[in-house]
Amino acid sequence: MSLKKDIRPITYLKAKAADLLNQVNETQRPVIITQNGEPRAVLQDTKSYEDMRYALGLMKLISQGEEDIRKEKVRSQDDVFQELPKFPHPPSGSKFDWSQPPGAFRRKPVREKAAAS
Repeated sequence: MSLKKDIRPITYLKAKAADLLNQVNETQRPVIITQNGEPRAVLQDTKSYEDMRYALGLMKLISQGEEDIRKEKVRSQDDVFQELPKFPHPPSGSKFDWSQPPGAFRRKPVREKAAAS
């Protein structure tokens, strides 16, 4: 972080908003906006923001998993797999593509039968 370039007063934002947008998008560094000398907001490019949200989501899931382990709310892999529904073999003439994993079914294209003459 460059204090001179990455911390700006709100008056600079008002006067040079387009320049600040270009800066955050080119450098992918956030800019802190101050008002009366106090930090009041952060201007950040969208990719960095999305990456940060994704990372926070992963950290939340990890934290929840660690909490479950501490509370001994765990199950063995074998128990989980035994409870999964068993998928039958595809019936003949099925309209689904059974080569895909469950939940990813796609309808096979329907081929028109040749007209009988």
